[in-house]
Amino acid sequence: MKSTIIALFLLLAGSTVCFAQCDKSFTLTSSKTEYLDDKGNVDRAADEQTVVEINQSKVSVTIENGKQTLTGVIKSNTCNWATAFKDGKSIINTSLSEESGNGEKDYIFTIEGKDGKIRFVAESAQMPDKKIRLTIDKFEEKK
Repeated sequence: MKSTIIALFLLLAGSTVCFAQCDKSFTLTSSKTEYLDDKGNVDRAADEQTVVEINQSKVSVTIENGKQTLTGVIKSNTCNWATAFKDGKSIINTSLSEESGNGEKDYIFTIEGKDGKIRFVAESAQMPDKKIRLTIDKFEEKK
């Protein structure tokens, strides 16, 4: 009985840590963007700095020091991290629009950590044959 209670307590504590990560604010910085075709092959690549800022309710994507900024509201966020932002996955549904108000597109962001490396992939229903993959150089949690 005692071991069951301890196991239940550890499970609950672990679950709390995983859920706590979902509401964190953080910034991902990338120096390389890859544009993928529908088969996952690299169509083209660009050396450009992209900064993705995510908090509980909003997303901001800034490309090349403000040359283009996209912002949006998070519609849903599913996350499951065994080790905070090192091993696990988040899936964020959002709609992004340019600062100029030039239309809005729905995106699914997949942020995946494996072996301490973070990968970021963006997909849009409006562009089903294209994906954008960022090589994440830096992760910062905002406090």
